[in-house]
Formats: sequence, C-alpha cells, structure tokens
Amino acid sequence: MNILVINSGSSSIKFQLIKMPEETVAASGIVERIGLEGALINYKSGDFKMTKEFDIPDHETGLLKLTTFLLDKDFGVISNKDNIDIVGHRIVHGGKNFPKTIEVTEDVKEKIKSVFPLAPLHGPHNLKGIEVAEKVFSNASQVVVFDTAFFQTLPKKAYQYAIPKKFLEENDIRVYGFHGTSHKYVSEAAINYLKEKELPSGKIITVHLGNGCSVSAIKDGVAIDHSLGLGPANGLIMGTRAGDIDQSVIFYLIDKLGYTSKEVNEILLKKSGMLGLTGYSDMRDIESKSAEGDEDCRLALYMNGYRIKKFIGSYVAALNGIDAVIFTAGIGENSSVIRKIVCEDMDFLGLQLDHRKNDVRGKTIRSINKPGADVQILIVPTNEELEIAKQSYNLIKK
Repeated sequence: MNILVINSGSSSIKFQLIKMPEETVAASGIVERIGLEGALINYKSGDFKMTKEFDIPDHETGLLKLTTFLLDKDFGVISNKDNIDIVGHRIVHGGKNFPKTIEVTEDVKEKIKSVFPLAPLHGPHNLKGIEVAEKVFSNASQVVVFDTAFFQTLPKKAYQYAIPKKFLEENDIRVYGFHGTSHKYVSEAAINYLKEKELPSGKIITVHLGNGCSVSAIKDGVAIDHSLGLGPANGLIMGTRAGDIDQSVIFYLIDKLGYTSKEVNEILLKKSGMLGLTGYSDMRDIESKSAEGDEDCRLALYMNGYRIKKFIGSYVAALNGIDAVIFTAGIGENSSVIRKIVCEDMDFLGLQLDHRKNDVRGKTIRSINKPGADVQILIVPTNEELEIAKQSYNLIKK
C-alpha cells in the first residue's frame, strides 16, 4: 500500500511516500517558499536527489508539481496518481473533537476549521493541504493524524487551568498538547529499546527540541503531563516563541507600554525565544556565536537548558521517579551542547552523561549515559512521517 504523508505549512509541503506495511520510504522531500520568489522542490528517491527552482504560487501548484516528480519515467516511483492509496495528513490541533486518527469527511473538515483560533499559524495551512490532496489524489483515502490526540490521556488535574471552570465547560479552554506524533513515536521506540535491554521503561520523559519545543511525562506508555497548552506557545524557550511567561508582562505591555493585543501576540510568537535573546533563531548559529565569545548567545543557551531542566525535575515528581530521558527532533538529536547543559548537575536524579558518547553523531537510537547509571539518557531520532503512515495504514486496513 502506498501512503503519501503530507505536512502542509504556511509556505511549504513536506512529504514522504511510504510503502506499507514494509515501512519503506520510496520518495521524500519538501516543496519550499510557496508563493514566494525562488520556490524550490527538494526531491529524493533511492540514490537520486534533485533540487530545482519553480514558479509555485500556491499549495495546489506545489502538490501538482510534486506529483509530476513522483510520476517521472526516470526517477519517479509510481505509474499514475491512482497508485497512491492513502494520503496521511499531519494536523497540529484537533481540539477536543479528535482523540484519535480519523478518515476525512466534510464534517471533519468543519471541525478542524472550528479550532483555527487555537492554532492560527498552523490550522489553515493544514486544512489547505487536505483540500488540495482531495483534488489531486481524488481516489485515495484521506486520513488525518492529530498532534493533540496523544495527550487526550492527560488527567484532569494536569489539563485543567486554575481559572473559572466555566471556561473549560463552555469554551473548551484546557491543555491540549502538541508534537504528539513525535512524542508517541519516540516514546514507543524508547520503550522497546529499553525492554530489549531488560531495563525499566515505565517512567520516561521525552524532550522534543526543534524550532518548536516541548516535554512530555509518560508513564507505562501513556502521556500524563505535557509542557504545551491551549496553543503551541508556552513551556520551553523556542526558536521565536517565549515559552512560559508571567501574564503580568502581557498586561504591562498592553496597559503601560501601549502595544495592542495583536502586537503582543506577534512579539511572543515570532520575535521572542532565542531570536529575541540573540538575534538568531537557528541553534547552529547561536552555538557558533557562543563559541566565538558572544555573551548573549552563551546566556541564551544556558537559559534554554535551564528551562528544560526545570521541566524534567517537575515531571520526575509527577512520575514519582524516572527510568529514562529521551532527546529528539532537530536540536535534541544534533546539539551536544544543549544536551550537556541539560544533563549537567543532575546527578541527584541519576543522570550521568557520558561526554564522549554525547559528542558522537548518529542516525539511530542510542544511549549516551555512563555505564551503570541509574537513569538512561537516550537520543531517539523522531520519524513523524512514519508514525502518520502507520496510523493511517492501521485505520484503513480495518
């Protein structure tokens, strides 16, 4: 079965064509800079790689152009569009409506639209990806996988805010959680890895560090707490997002400094985080500048790591112990600097980082703790596309 996995963003479409149940990636890549000059398609199938510039004014043009690559007689992987059996879509926010993966209907699309205000940067583009795929691959099953679904297991004491309860009962204001597709994939991979080594795996903390960042507490494979909330903006310090902030700051910016609520929202989502602290949002730039002596960048790295440490500590308390900490996503998998900052001076929790292992790059799941340490420290490469393919396949197979 051929499953085309689509992650549709504001100006991009990430994709993978995965053959199931073999879990083989036939083609992958990204359509970038949609609607802008210099739009690109990066495409890979087998040993073939291509990056080419096109005029791509909208998402439909981008998906159609991508389809011509998949169908190409020289480097394509399908003979016609009907070879695509399922299109699996990553949807950032499902609200309370979607506790699990589901096939697309008109009602499903309307419910996705109803929670746009909770994820305004992601929701409209996610829905556009569905609408375009329905046109281009009209005979394929369209399946949606929600980042929020994995956190439907959070207990009420974790997901309810300490505000008048009518806001939960009447307006569904609560913790929803994000990056759930990643947290689910890496937690299951870590649990399997630990069980094979006959190590305890009941209490784990997954740390997803990319441009967006989040931490989850997972007990016996079930999420019990999570750092992101109603929207994907609080918790850890991120590339351009502030993370946790005293709400008094927001009112001060509006009431005393004259900013509008829209301007404050823009500041906290797009101009804060590592960008606001350093002028850079890419961790590679920040680490490089820090190594050259830039004090703002050095401080930002330690602020970032300190925030992660605090969440780990609180989740150890929530779990009543810890068996493993898992680092994943672009920064979590590749930044030995951030992992070192997070793990140092955590001996009292049993975290003992092996610095030699931490500095070795790799693409497979691996342990970076010292031999005999009480707590395992793992790097688990995430694979959200494969998780989406697996969930889509299992749904349609039934």
